[in-house]
Amino acid sequence: MTRRQAVAGGALAGLHSLAGFAPARADSESRWLLWESYAQRFLSREGRVIDFHANDVTTSEGQSYAAFFSLVAGDRARFDLILDWTNQNLAGGRLGDRLPAWLWGRREDGTWSVLDENSAADSDLWLAYVLLEAGRIWNDDSLTDRGRALAVTIARREVRRLRGLGAMLLPGPEGFNPEPGVYQLNPSYVPLQLALRLSDLAPDSPWGRVARQTPALIAGSARHGFVLDWVAYWEDGGFRDEPLPHSSAKASYDAIRVYLWSGMLHSRSDGRKEALASASGMAGYLQTHETPPAEVLADGRVVDPNGGVGFSGALLPYLAALGRRRELETQRRRIQSQFDPSTGLYGDPPRYYDQNLILFGLGWSEGRFRFGPKGALHLEGGADT
Repeated sequence: MTRRQAVAGGALAGLHSLAGFAPARADSESRWLLWESYAQRFLSREGRVIDFHANDVTTSEGQSYAAFFSLVAGDRARFDLILDWTNQNLAGGRLGDRLPAWLWGRREDGTWSVLDENSAADSDLWLAYVLLEAGRIWNDDSLTDRGRALAVTIARREVRRLRGLGAMLLPGPEGFNPEPGVYQLNPSYVPLQLALRLSDLAPDSPWGRVARQTPALIAGSARHGFVLDWVAYWEDGGFRDEPLPHSSAKASYDAIRVYLWSGMLHSRSDGRKEALASASGMAGYLQTHETPPAEVLADGRVVDPNGGVGFSGALLPYLAALGRRRELETQRRRIQSQFDPSTGLYGDPPRYYDQNLILFGLGWSEGRFRFGPKGALHLEGGADT
């Protein structure tokens, strides 16, 4: 069940500082125009995010990201549409005690429905986090209750204790333990700030243990400097590059998010230093290359040097966290060069995945949101809590 297909696109609106929140904007600038453009192109009136370059499918990933962006934008109307569509179509009306299916689209008979009932743990985690933070920010107990229930369900169905490693989030409840003692893991599926936040809200849950092991997961998947999309873990032998049961080991469209999540961590978050250090290969590469690589083999050999501009967007927080000003400016210029004023998006044509990476990278860089030391979401103009 490979969840990430090659996509491309993207660019920038403005990077104000390497650290801290951006300066206050005038009212005319405070609306998140990139989110508005994204919603107009990719979000249906019913609240379904459509990937037009992948047979018009919808993924739980897209729904969870859109819910996050609508929360950051203060767009409650779209948030409710996205949540309702996700609940009704991916979770059978039982989101909270049921995990959402990861893939929805057109069947061979022309009908539209769930195509794969298995869930994607990263999207599940984002949905739980967004529900909990939306409940706090909008003072809505119903959202908080659903977020808590979903976090409990994820922990019960997708967190496993791996001998020699500890508690870890599997990529889904089915298909990632192909034989006894062997597990398939995806480091991009565990944004550390999300695990830290769930742990802070529920100290007796396994999320604190998951957070403590996440830097080890990143390090185990990046033994040659580049974080891999998938890595295998043998309880009797540790991490190996062979990514059973998936394709050959490589660093590509999944792993780019590890740099994004790590870069957005608060400077005082536990595990940040270790996560950034493990992902050092990308920073080294960008010292002598203007474009991030799209595909790197497990041994560090670059086989496709032309990462989409969304990769540049994802690397803005990472390069800022490392203080790499020259490389940061290079990526900023690359993003700016691909802005299309006719669509308000990046790339020609603009692609779904690139826009998501850029929304995260630019939104953080512009100070529209930050994550606190323990993962709490802080929005522009709001007080830290």
